[in-house]
Amino acid sequence: MSSLTLAARDSATMLRRNLLHVRRYPSMTLNLLLTPVVLLLLFVYVFGDVMSAGIAGGADRSAYLAYLVPGIMLLTIGGTTIGSAVSVAMDVTEGIIARFRTMAIHRGSVLIGHVAGSVLQCMMSVVVVGAVAVAIGFRATDATALEWLAAAGLLALVSLALTWVAVGMGLTSPNAEAAGNNALPLMVLPLLSSAFVPVDAMPGWFQPVARYQPFTPAIETLRGLLLGTEIGHNGWLAVAWCLALAALGYTWSKSLFNRPPK
Repeated sequence: MSSLTLAARDSATMLRRNLLHVRRYPSMTLNLLLTPVVLLLLFVYVFGDVMSAGIAGGADRSAYLAYLVPGIMLLTIGGTTIGSAVSVAMDVTEGIIARFRTMAIHRGSVLIGHVAGSVLQCMMSVVVVGAVAVAIGFRATDATALEWLAAAGLLALVSLALTWVAVGMGLTSPNAEAAGNNALPLMVLPLLSSAFVPVDAMPGWFQPVARYQPFTPAIETLRGLLLGTEIGHNGWLAVAWCLALAALGYTWSKSLFNRPPK
């Protein structure tokens, strides 16, 4: 059997292992998924008219819902990847990673299983949040099939990039609680982006924080694909951010995983 076949087989086994963990212990996934759903309902039904009036000059809850959904989808991905950091940290602290090192399996399959499982969880979580958004009135009828495909590709790319970063955070954390805290910026950064209000509507001193970060170009690109707004340079910026974070997270995670145990 070739090394590539062995790697694929072992990675599939590790993916199945991680998906079984999600099925048997769904509480963390549900807790992380609950936050974006609650924020979506809160901002639409409690602040929707006020926020829409401030942005567009007229109270229109449905217009603000359309503006809000792309940002909530990215927030969902950021929150879901926190579970990946916690899961990896648990494997390290419980000694499972050390056990896998002694087994005749492809070394990279352990991390690949975590990453592939997390990306699948992220996409399923986005589908659930999207279904809630549609149920309360979100529509993207002007988006073509190609734009929907591009939006799905962008969401998957963001999921992959953030997951590799989260895996590195999990490997470097002393326990699961620390991993959750270390990965918290992955959920906080979307709150400081253009997810809820346009960057130009923010205070001048805060605008650079919202503008020069990975989530804002990704949100604006997704918003443009689904709603037909101007994408401009945000498209290539979003892809560049994702590729850079994925490369950084992969290199960091691989280095930590290959480090001799203490």
